[in-house]
Order: sequence, then C-alpha cells, then structure tokens
Amino acid sequence: MGDRDAEFGEYVDSRLTLMRRTAFLLGGGDWHAAEDLVQTALTKLYTAWPRLRQDGAVDAYVRKVLVRTVIDESRRPWRKRERSVDEPPDVSVPAVRVDDVLDVRRALRRLPAGQRAVVVLRYWDDLSITETARVLGRSEGTVKSQAAKGLAALRDLLAAGRTLVEEER
Repeated sequence: MGDRDAEFGEYVDSRLTLMRRTAFLLGGGDWHAAEDLVQTALTKLYTAWPRLRQDGAVDAYVRKVLVRTVIDESRRPWRKRERSVDEPPDVSVPAVRVDDVLDVRRALRRLPAGQRAVVVLRYWDDLSITETARVLGRSEGTVKSQAAKGLAALRDLLAAGRTLVEEER
C-alpha cells in the first residue's frame, strides 16, 4: 500500500496546480468550488488508481471527473443562484490587463456548462478535438459545434467591452 500512496502522492504533487486551474475555469471562476471539484476528482482518482496507472490514462480520467462533476453540480437547482464575493481571489494575475482577464472569466462563466467544458479543455488544457471528445464522452462533431458556439458566445459577450464588468456589480 505504501508504493501506491507514494505514486499517488507524486502524481498529485505534479498535477495539482493544473487541476486547480482547470477546475477554476470549469467551475465558473470560483476558487472554493474549484477546490471542491479537485477534492472530488482526487477521491475518485485514488479509488481507481491501481487500474489507471497501469492504463496510463490518469490525466484523461481526472479531466473527465472534473467535467462531469461541474455538469452535475450545474444541474442542481440550489446552484443556479448568483454568488458574490467580498474580495477577489488571492491568486496572482499574469501581466495582462486585469480588466481583460476578469471580462474573459465572467464571459466564460456565462456559457452553458457543456460549452464551457469544451472551451476550457480545447483552449486552456490544449486538448485535441479527439481528446476532448473522449474526455467528455461526446462525438468529435459535438465537440466542434460546442467549441464554435462557445467561442461565438464569448466573442459576443466580450464585444461590448467593459459592459460585462459593469453588469456584474
């Protein structure tokens, strides 16, 4: 059991930051929800660890668990209410305009869960269409159409400039 735990710990140490970032974007920009998503994914990953490490499909499994958990949570009626925070998250922001980053995150949050999952996996995690389809359990055609619709929706939402920032207040 010690080797299993050590291997699992090494994997988690090497991938935790990526899992958190992916969960943050999939979860609509909520760090607390992202932490919950990562914990759910790690719990499921640990139980499936012996099988997955032999198959070499660990990353794909984690992404699938994250996406499915986000979609399941988005369907719960009590999750559909708006959430606000008193303070911005305590994370560093890359050297880009903060307003642009916030606008993109807010726009991403407005996408339906399925489109958001495709956009995050395709353009954030840089997965191919085939890999994204496999993770989501959808056809490649569905991934392509959801990506196109998601990007079009993002363009429309961001075309108004700073109006997204003002609408959220």
